[in-house]
Amino acid sequence: MQDGFMTDPTLLGSLDGQQYLVLRPASHVATFYAAEQATMRKSLPSSITHPNTGHVTLRGFYEPSRVHELKSTLEAWAKRQEPIEVRVDRVDGFPTPFQVLIARLQRSDSLIDAYSSLTTRLDDADFCRIGELPLEEWVFHLSLIYCNSLSEADWRKTHTENQRKVEDHPHEILTQAEFVWYENGVERAEVLPFGGPAPQTF
Repeated sequence: MQDGFMTDPTLLGSLDGQQYLVLRPASHVATFYAAEQATMRKSLPSSITHPNTGHVTLRGFYEPSRVHELKSTLEAWAKRQEPIEVRVDRVDGFPTPFQVLIARLQRSDSLIDAYSSLTTRLDDADFCRIGELPLEEWVFHLSLIYCNSLSEADWRKTHTENQRKVEDHPHEILTQAEFVWYENGVERAEVLPFGGPAPQTF
């Protein structure tokens, strides 16, 4: 059984009724994520919240009464999706009012294509999409620590101390996404395997 993406009761409550399409790194990126998050937590208040498992969000929704219909649409997208490369570029952060430390990803061709094809698929439906931005504005990332409870001054200090280029650029190829939904404080997830052709290797 896979680890949950969110386990903090406060976070679970705040996500009630929402659904997400995410990528779950499981190799080099996951190892980097776990080590980086553990290091950050040592210097931050214990009350700071964070994801339980690293993930890349491709889209968020609010469709509590249409979960199965939404899942079917995303399954159809996944069946045509080729494997996706995720590669860490730097440790960075989203500014106030968000105040989130992140592992920013490089904008790989496969990530861009996945986001774009997903937008095309969703434009043919009427699902309520939350937190969506145009492709050119979207930052591909894994959230490391949620620092919104820090004062703005403490956040600036924390961001400055942690931001850096990641020189070895840990990366991996992902062959599936996950559909995640939250209901009554409980997280549920289902794997959506990609059905497109594997990338060529030389």
